[in-house]
Amino acid sequence: MERRQRRRNEHGGQGDADRLLPYCRLRAGEIWHDPQGHHTVGCGDGGDAGFIRKLARGHPKARLAVQDPPYNLALGPRRTVAEYIRFCRRWVANTRRALDDNAALYVWVGADQKNHFQPLPRFMDMMARTDFVSRSLVTMRNQRGYGTAGNWMAVRQELLYYTLGEPEFHVQYTDIPKILRGYYKTVDGRMRENLERSKSRTIRPGNVWVDIQQVFYRMEENVPGCPAQKPLKAVERILLASSSEGDAVVDFFSHAGTTLLAGERTGRRCITCDIDPVYAEITIRRLERFRQTGKTGWQREDPFAREIAAACAQSGPRRDRVETV
Repeated sequence: MERRQRRRNEHGGQGDADRLLPYCRLRAGEIWHDPQGHHTVGCGDGGDAGFIRKLARGHPKARLAVQDPPYNLALGPRRTVAEYIRFCRRWVANTRRALDDNAALYVWVGADQKNHFQPLPRFMDMMARTDFVSRSLVTMRNQRGYGTAGNWMAVRQELLYYTLGEPEFHVQYTDIPKILRGYYKTVDGRMRENLERSKSRTIRPGNVWVDIQQVFYRMEENVPGCPAQKPLKAVERILLASSSEGDAVVDFFSHAGTTLLAGERTGRRCITCDIDPVYAEITIRRLERFRQTGKTGWQREDPFAREIAAACAQSGPRRDRVETV
């Protein structure tokens, strides 16, 4: 409940979030099935083993999990790092049961430089006690950061990559970022720029990603009310590298619905959920919006703009009746 309260406050205040509940199709424990048969969205706790079994029922074991837990909450006054790690043990165990014997797991985890870089080190230690094998620590560079007054600006997001068994890995050549374009070599007596000498406009993938734009309000994929939204390009890169078309992908913290949308765009089947009905609804609406308009987000619009406008014109909005599972 505390996590839901904090996330609603991030969405624009407790009052605003409560006003959105009548427009949400799902309540705790309920599941929405994609009419086209591709995806599943639930409203429930990723650490609840019973709910996750219900969510995954009828689906094949997933080849990939992309998890973005609310790591910022581990550092707040209401939840200690130890409590956060206990929370992580539950959803990691549920993730393991949902995965195939040959599968990959990616986890976005924070590192608070004011608190011994927690929860990253404790999370890594916890994972070392599981049967997941560590493969890489990816750093994605943000264009904006914090902490410039008396420290190096924090502009990175950490992404841990683990595997089970022997999953396939499809190399994803990436764009050549501007910071790698330079005069590196003298050819025929003249310093030649990297792109001038190369026959390709891409480079081999590395675990430092500087070619991906951080999501902000002017981008089409922006989903207002979803702080720390991960870029669609980053999640699609993960899906293309560590799964194949038609594979099932799980995500127990859907938030802005980015994993589901990436699955829709790359031909994967996404099984996702969020403990907050507002974010579960946003996830469904983002998929529907993409199918109807081709747009990947709302930019500066509100996902609930139509309902909010109608509520201003009328009083007493009611929740539409929907068939639940």
